[in-house]
Amino acid sequence: MVGNRIRGLRTARGMTISELARHADVSTGLISQVERDLTDPSLATIRKIARALDVPLFSLFEEIEGEELTVVRRKERMQVQSATGGITYSRVSAGRGRLEVLEGTLAPGSASAPEPWSHPSEECVLVTEGTLIVEVAGRESSLEAGDSCYLDSRVPHRYRTGERAGATFIVSITPPSY
Repeated sequence: MVGNRIRGLRTARGMTISELARHADVSTGLISQVERDLTDPSLATIRKIARALDVPLFSLFEEIEGEELTVVRRKERMQVQSATGGITYSRVSAGRGRLEVLEGTLAPGSASAPEPWSHPSEECVLVTEGTLIVEVAGRESSLEAGDSCYLDSRVPHRYRTGERAGATFIVSITPPSY
């Protein structure tokens, strides 16, 4: 599913597998395997490919076609998990338009990314369970269930949890670009 979408976006841009691999800083063999659905890429790899193609991460997955109203059932949500299993994102929104809504689950002692990173968006985060540590520009804020924050995603940021407990949160991103 994701392989066909990547191949379609790559060819629409007139890029070769080698060019995409170079821009995404991954091997040509990996791009080839992903496009043929022979391997499931990690969240970090999908993120690199999305950046190289200049598209939001979740746009690499088949999009739900809809009318004026699109319903996304919990059991039908698109999910992406990190290679280490530390974070899982579940797409709450339909995956089209200028707003992306995700439910994130972070395991104890995990982070959304190895290092803070930036992308051209704005985010609003609402913690629904546990404690989430939000790092923005080297500053940390601890959010409990019910707490929320807004951040300019152009500033390097990431989400973390403490060693003993995980967290679940809702993040709204506009425009989608992660």
